[in-house]
Amino acid sequence: MSLRSPLGRVLGLGSAKGGSGHWYSQRVTAVALVILGSWFIASLVMLGAGASHAAVTGWLHSPFSAVMALLLVAVTAYHAQLGLQVVFEDYISDKGTRLVVLVALKFALVVAALIGILAVLRIAFGAQA
Repeated sequence: MSLRSPLGRVLGLGSAKGGSGHWYSQRVTAVALVILGSWFIASLVMLGAGASHAAVTGWLHSPFSAVMALLLVAVTAYHAQLGLQVVFEDYISDKGTRLVVLVALKFALVVAALIGILAVLRIAFGAQA
């Protein structure tokens, strides 16, 4: 017994088989964000509420902390892109507008991720203003 409609059987319409990879990526990045976010919050708590600027930059000089912060920035941007893409695809019906919005979204998130990555690298390698 098939769950496809008679019209669907005649026209050969069915799943494009492209959504499972997107769904899986969204779940993997969500798990990664739980781990990275927990690490980030725990690290800030261990630094203390009154931590000085020097203490925070010293913490970020550690290679482990710098790599984890870079991963946090990159995974956050990618996860945001995945989630917002689904929202825009679902709620923007005009194909031209949807394309423009999706391209602008990807551009904005790449720029934001690059700014965050460069900020972490600048602090990690000790560049002075």
